[in-house]
Amino acid sequence: MGDTKNYLIIGGNSGIGKAIADQLKKDGHSVILASRKGGDVATLIYDATKDELKADNLPAQLHGLVYCPGSINLKPFHRLTDQEFLDDFSINVMGAVRTIRSVLSRLKNADKSSIVLFSTVAVQQGMPFHASVATAKGAIEGLTRSLAAEFAPKIRVNAIAPSLTNTPLAGKLLSSEDKKKSSDERHPLKRTGEAEDIAQMATFLLSEQASWVTGQIFHVDGGLSALRV
Repeated sequence: MGDTKNYLIIGGNSGIGKAIADQLKKDGHSVILASRKGGDVATLIYDATKDELKADNLPAQLHGLVYCPGSINLKPFHRLTDQEFLDDFSINVMGAVRTIRSVLSRLKNADKSSIVLFSTVAVQQGMPFHASVATAKGAIEGLTRSLAAEFAPKIRVNAIAPSLTNTPLAGKLLSSEDKKKSSDERHPLKRTGEAEDIAQMATFLLSEQASWVTGQIFHVDGGLSALRV
């Protein structure tokens, strides 16, 4: 188990964030959750696109930050409005920027700390109707590498780029057995990802097992971005 560490997860009440929180708690760590909708009695109410995180309520040392909020806004390019591009950028990029800024001193206070952000397979693998989300997540990949360079060697920064994962955010895309089967077949490993698949990579990146890993984008996508089978 090792020493107990403090982790902050933004968007930790459902989907991938909850799976990460559950794994960290299982390993004996202290986990602080923050979410727009609240839920758990221990959850901070926090909309990263609007609010300043009340860092006074957080431990003096944070060993890890995970920023999970995202969007799946799939439309033909000609139907995407300026506001939709800005909204996707706001939740995916500016929310992460504001959160990191709010807790940076606490991450620096820890002996070793780690930030995990989220991209998407659609940045590397061009897909129709993904222009807005791929644009925002492409910025996340740039942010990941830039901060990894700036914060080294004190804070490691990495990102995970999943394919479609069975979470509430993807509910409309997996709302029937036919849709689930179609999604399964698109992936070389012949199944859609589960939140636990992504959480295992995230908890690895937060851990000291990944102490020589920073500035990387990890494609946890069932082989979709790299294979044709």
